[in-house]
Amino acid sequence: MQFSSVVTSPMLLLQLCISTLHYILASVFSTVCYWRTTSPVVDQRKVRNATTPTSVNYHFTRKCNYKCGFCFHTAKTSFVLPLEEAKRGLKLLKESGMEKINFSGGEPFLPDKGEFLGKLVQYCKQDLQLPSVSIVSNGSMIKETWFQKYGDDLDILAISCDSFDEATNQLIGRAQGKKSHVDNLHKIRNWCQQYKVAFKINSVINTFNVDEDLTENILQLNPVRWKVFQCLLIDGENAGESALREAERFVISEQQFQEFLDRHSSVSCLVPESNEKMRNSYLILDEYMRFLDCREGRKDPSKSILDVGVKEAICFSGFDEKMFLKRGGKYVWSKADMKLEW
Repeated sequence: MQFSSVVTSPMLLLQLCISTLHYILASVFSTVCYWRTTSPVVDQRKVRNATTPTSVNYHFTRKCNYKCGFCFHTAKTSFVLPLEEAKRGLKLLKESGMEKINFSGGEPFLPDKGEFLGKLVQYCKQDLQLPSVSIVSNGSMIKETWFQKYGDDLDILAISCDSFDEATNQLIGRAQGKKSHVDNLHKIRNWCQQYKVAFKINSVINTFNVDEDLTENILQLNPVRWKVFQCLLIDGENAGESALREAERFVISEQQFQEFLDRHSSVSCLVPESNEKMRNSYLILDEYMRFLDCREGRKDPSKSILDVGVKEAICFSGFDEKMFLKRGGKYVWSKADMKLEW
């Protein structure tokens, strides 16, 4: 009965088709509008005038064997790009004007016991012929055989050391069992001298070391640069509900930081970085090769340079090039130009 009424009523069938078509078109229209309002609009003028990524910090792993309480790039994932994909991204950066690459983590010597890192260092120096290739490490995983294999292609090795008092290092979390972080630092310093790699020290000044005087030890080690950072809070990394660290107890004031700097004013290689200088003056790539924007006190990722290219991704980096230059981000960073006495 119902079938026959539909067949004998073509107008009813036409109305049914029209209402169905209206429903489909309305669904498509609302979806398109949602995409347009939620996807970031890329200003093509900004893309054309994008910052040149002269110096890039690639944190290709978040995993680490230390538990520094103030760490601002924590082990939230265990992801590491396949080697060839990482190389593709590095090549894109070189083609966009990169002169210096710094590999960091996490602990960059962890993946494949330093072989992954070594192959990236070798690729950047031999294939891409970058003027400067550097590494920041806690030093605990470095072996002399690594220097023998890859040392020629490395310009600068920075080792993190916040104190020459082992008890302080234990309090901070810059330790692994009963191994001496300080003894290892001296051993690596000697290897850098032997294998002609410029040696650098990074220190984070916090509540546990702010009153120390490191002058004598720094002068003895004689690094090409001693980078001194004020402990920095980053929401989602070392502060806030989703953070893996609680760094509030490590934070010092601007005055305390300045007093530390004044105490070490005789150290000529000292390069100070307050929170203001540090926050937006680094081009940071995460493990997915996304630039991280820290302007809002957290790390907001761009799209990956592997997906959208360097120029588009860098527009969302929040990079402050003027502060980069003001803090001394551009310096003699190729060991061939340092005229060091090995």
